[in-house]
Amino acid sequence: MNEKIEEVTALIQEKCLWQFFSRSWDREENIEGIMTMAGKILNGEKVNLVTPADKAFYSDAKNLAADIQNKMPWISELDKSGILELVEGVKKRLLHITVKKSRNCELNLTNY
Repeated sequence: MNEKIEEVTALIQEKCLWQFFSRSWDREENIEGIMTMAGKILNGEKVNLVTPADKAFYSDAKNLAADIQNKMPWISELDKSGILELVEGVKKRLLHITVKKSRNCELNLTNY
C-alpha cells in the first residue's frame, strides 16, 4: 500500500495546485476536503454538495479521481476499505510534505 500512496502523492504533487495554498489551515482544509471527496467518488458513494466549499472540493476531487482511474489501473483492484486506506495514507503524506515539513514560515503567520 505504501507504494500506491507514494504514487498517488506524486501525481498530486505534479498536477494539483490546491496543496499549496498560502496558509497551513487552508492546506489542511483542502487536503482533507478534496481527498475525502475523491475517496467517495472512487468508492462510488453518493456525494452531498451542500456548501460552496463542498462544490469546490468536489470539482477538484472529480478531476483527481479521473486521473487516478486513468493512470493507475490497480485502483480497480482495491475494495472500499482499500480505497479508504489509500486516501487516509495520501492525506497523511501530503500533510507531512506540505505543512509539517514545509520551510515556509509564512504558513503560520496570523497577521498575513
